[in-house]
Amino acid sequence: MSHVGVGPRAVMRSVAFLTAGALAVPTLAACTSGEPKGKPLAGQDTAAAARARIADGATLRWAADSVPETLNAFQADADATTTRVAQAVLPSMYRMDETGRPVRNPDYLESAEVVDTEPKQVVVYKLNQQAVWSDGREIGAADFAAQWRALSGKDSAYWTARNAGYDRIEKIERGGDDLEVKVTFSRPYADWKSLFTPLYPKDVMGTPDAFNDGARRELKTTAGPFAVKKVDTKEDEVVLTGNPRWWGEPAKLEQIVLRAVPRDKRVSQLAAGKLDLAEIDPETAEEVAVAAGPRDAGTGTPLMGPQGSPSASRQGRSAAQALRSWAIAKGSDEDDAEEETLAREEREEALAKRERRQRALSGFEVRKSLEPAYTQLALNGADGPLADERVRRAVARALDRGKLAKAVLKPLGLPAEPVGSHVALAGQPAYADGSGALGEQNAKEARALLADAGWVPGGPVKKRKEGEKAAGAEGDKDGEGKKSEDGDDDGTYIVGEDEKNEGGAKNEDAGTDQESGEKHSSGKNTAQGGAPGAYAPKGTAAPAAAEAPVAKDGKALTLRFVLPSGPGSDALRTVADRVSDMLEKIGVGTDITKVPDESYFKDHIASGEYDLALYSWPASAYPATDARPIYAKPVPAADGSLNVAQNYTRVGTDQVDQLFDRAMGTLDEGEARDLLRKADSRIWAAAGSIPLYQRPQLIAARKNLANAGAFGFETPVYQDMGFLKKGASGSRPSATPSS
Repeated sequence: MSHVGVGPRAVMRSVAFLTAGALAVPTLAACTSGEPKGKPLAGQDTAAAARARIADGATLRWAADSVPETLNAFQADADATTTRVAQAVLPSMYRMDETGRPVRNPDYLESAEVVDTEPKQVVVYKLNQQAVWSDGREIGAADFAAQWRALSGKDSAYWTARNAGYDRIEKIERGGDDLEVKVTFSRPYADWKSLFTPLYPKDVMGTPDAFNDGARRELKTTAGPFAVKKVDTKEDEVVLTGNPRWWGEPAKLEQIVLRAVPRDKRVSQLAAGKLDLAEIDPETAEEVAVAAGPRDAGTGTPLMGPQGSPSASRQGRSAAQALRSWAIAKGSDEDDAEEETLAREEREEALAKRERRQRALSGFEVRKSLEPAYTQLALNGADGPLADERVRRAVARALDRGKLAKAVLKPLGLPAEPVGSHVALAGQPAYADGSGALGEQNAKEARALLADAGWVPGGPVKKRKEGEKAAGAEGDKDGEGKKSEDGDDDGTYIVGEDEKNEGGAKNEDAGTDQESGEKHSSGKNTAQGGAPGAYAPKGTAAPAAAEAPVAKDGKALTLRFVLPSGPGSDALRTVADRVSDMLEKIGVGTDITKVPDESYFKDHIASGEYDLALYSWPASAYPATDARPIYAKPVPAADGSLNVAQNYTRVGTDQVDQLFDRAMGTLDEGEARDLLRKADSRIWAAAGSIPLYQRPQLIAARKNLANAGAFGFETPVYQDMGFLKKGASGSRPSATPSS
């Protein structure tokens, strides 16, 4: 499930993507700005091609999650499509490069530098001499000043989502000429490069009415390679067309149509020829990959199925032929033969339909990378058992984050490394693995933390309803294996009677892991003289038994685990099942509740109606500014409620806030990185948010579409997208780099 798209930093952290306690914080490892820079775990996959190899004209039909409610990226209801439109039609002073760093955008900015720090920080922007709005007016200081006034937070008539950074500006002046803008700050601001991206014209930012309503469904004045032609709510699409006043490299595409298509409908829209580019789920990616593989020269059907087996269509045809031969051999009467013929025709029609779909999908390929966003396990520390830091730390110490990352990413052929930071991702300057402040997975220590908090084995345990699948169980009910019908061992476990043999004696061969306290089988099976009821290949450890449930004051420790139920949430549910299994091994139960996507965030995450939840945050090139509201200590509001900003775990400390504030206020980049890494270590220690893995980015793209696909960190270059000339080809990465 995609909870949030990555967009301009003004809205990147406004919506999630679906306390210092009694324990002493471990000594934090020193972080130095001299550490070698890493690189992203996966490179981008966009079929890069030189502009000379791309044909002029054509329309790109690009799937979007929605038609945006507003085209103003600084409003609270802006979404991922708002971001995409803004990137294509509005100025951006800085862009993200492939490593997640901000880089100057030369189409708008010739230079920008800090020219003074005392007594005030002063930044001078020198704009591109050719940069003009679509109405012919030069982009200049008046636009910068209007945006600052609208977003400064001083005028409540502007319905802004946030004012971070703009509230530190003291004044904006015209410089030596119309193309020079001088910005003076009242307080030092490290992330000054985050400002004025996107930049709106003064006619949008100049008055509250224009800001609040003027740019919701149209943008009359733009300054990008594309312009907004229309926002069509009836057709569920936004149409962008080339900007005739664009001064940079001309757009290769004539139009970009952003079409709202639900995730579960995209594969059919791709097959019907109604889309050229779409973010897809793993199941759709597998179908596209199979269709794009080697094909039968005679029938045009894929030679191999998803797991390397003969294609389903060929298998189906063989089955139909076999059934017909059997009917003839058995001398079935005419009625039976007619029924069989009708059934065969229906099957053949279904197979033909499937083959047509596969042929249509054969024109696409899957482009994949890692999205600049990470999925976390959120632990609500507002009340209940998780208000105790010891319990949160116990839950966190029970998790094997490496296994969780592999469960999601390894089947997709993507690097499966757990995320080690709350403030940056691998490849970004601020990234460093701070998880050592929490400690590695250790079930024994997790149980000790629970015991210290008063949660000990024993007490009442809620019985599972008859036939109800255990949380996180896979395969047979209750995790039991089975024997094949002929009685032979099929290589699966058959665990019986809790390690007791038929005479009731405990199996003395069972071993215990001294570190985790988990029990393992002796590796024997019945045929080899082992304990009856436990079958496994020799030398294979049996599944570890769940720890006795822990309880306190007569109540078992069971946590409410809230998940979205809609299409595209399979990965989250897989992770939730595995998390539940891991917690069960330390005696912690989970009550998994699946809720509709539309209510998941608003009614559960934001309102605090959960104990455990999975959702994602986008990465930022400006973590001092953008990560602070996510981890800031909640404060009481004037009406008595708790103002949590974007900290939906309700876990925060004064020390973390101070480290973020110091990082935001220093102009020394090395010092800022060190402060951010220290803040990250303390966030790990508080155990309110546990980063798990970087989200996969799977894109179905027409094979001849160049410079589009899985962008990774990098901001798309819209004017370079297009379809290859006949005979030309784009480049694909031979392998994904690892850091």
